[in-house]
Amino acid sequence: MAALSKSIPHSCYEIGHTWHPHCGRAFLHITQGALGESLRIYGTLYLIAAILRKRKLDYYLHKLLPEILQSTSFLTANGSLYIAFFCILRRILGKFYFWTPGFGAALPASYVAILIERKSRRGLLTIYMANLVLLFCITAALFMFFFRCKDGLKGFTFSALKFIVGKEEIPTHSFAPEATFLRRERKGKLHEEITQRMNIIAVTKKLVDNVCKHGPRHRCCKHYEDNCISYCIKGFIRMFSVGYLIQCCLRIPSAFRHLFTKPSRLLSLFYNKENFQLGAFLGSFVSIYKGTSCFLRWVRNLDDELHALIAGSLAGVSMMFYKSTTISMYLASKLVEAMYFKGIEAGKVPYFPHADSVIYAVSTAICFQAAVMEIQNLRPSYWKFLLRLTRGRFALMNRRVLDVFGTEASMHFKDFIPKLDPRYTVEPPELPVERSWK
Repeated sequence: MAALSKSIPHSCYEIGHTWHPHCGRAFLHITQGALGESLRIYGTLYLIAAILRKRKLDYYLHKLLPEILQSTSFLTANGSLYIAFFCILRRILGKFYFWTPGFGAALPASYVAILIERKSRRGLLTIYMANLVLLFCITAALFMFFFRCKDGLKGFTFSALKFIVGKEEIPTHSFAPEATFLRRERKGKLHEEITQRMNIIAVTKKLVDNVCKHGPRHRCCKHYEDNCISYCIKGFIRMFSVGYLIQCCLRIPSAFRHLFTKPSRLLSLFYNKENFQLGAFLGSFVSIYKGTSCFLRWVRNLDDELHALIAGSLAGVSMMFYKSTTISMYLASKLVEAMYFKGIEAGKVPYFPHADSVIYAVSTAICFQAAVMEIQNLRPSYWKFLLRLTRGRFALMNRRVLDVFGTEASMHFKDFIPKLDPRYTVEPPELPVERSWK
């Protein structure tokens, strides 16, 4: 049980920025590290997203760089403002309490930072859940149901699902099976007229397409070019390729850093387990969803929005290939956000201004509190992210002093004693062990 009423008189240098005694210099060090990591993350992320969404040249010339810089500023501010408020709270309160090194400093820093980010990206954030696959199954089921419902999803979420599962699964809501045959007949006649003037390569492609058309396809299915089996197989191949390429692109910066020192590591750019895992996750999600949807259309002889609940739930099992807390939490938060705004539109729930920003700030502050006081309860991937963002300086906090609060803050840092300058300390510093650091 943490000793909430206790306090310690140490300075912010003795606990927080132990690598340098001056607050301003420490702030600049954190800002520099966070800026470089943020640019790497968002530069890669936005470029891949633009390519996958087939953005036009105008976007690359006028919007891509501003969006990258805005999100980079948000993440950089989240890291640099934390150390700033860490020092500010110490100066205001004159000492440290249990809540100030983590939650107290991170809460205002996170709130100010999220206001920098674009409104469309301020998703509601949650903390941790145990069963990620079950959570993803439920989330996927509801997302796909809203995707099939009229006016269920809008904006980026709808566009993303359209890209993933294909335009064939977009709801029409005025769908009559008879209309399918009329459209297919008109399309067939037009196709015959065009193919009369096709060259040998196009004729070969036509033969392949005809093979795909042979086989079972229910009259309610809208994938006119393929039968149900080839429709699912093509969906798997397409999204497997997308997942594989995304993971390859994410590994490019780290791989090229070792281009001259370890050239053999370039092979890991293409042949890496994570590349295939992400590909298998996306490919199996799409193929299971499409296959289940086709199966239900055959069984029930109609196309119903409720099919998406079953198909989405079964497709969620695909997370077994790529267990990601980040994906599960992000999608769950976006689902809560979508349902919340739907409730506002229906007049069922009240509107709270800046609710997303407040929830983000509180959630992030809780994570920072764990990172400072109880790192044993923090997800390892998040801890590694904090280390990358601060270039390892988050591990240089003097957690031995924080053990007085009863959270075993130094459990994983028993051998680390910071080398402090006695001229800038309130308490006599502990004699450090031999350690090489800057």
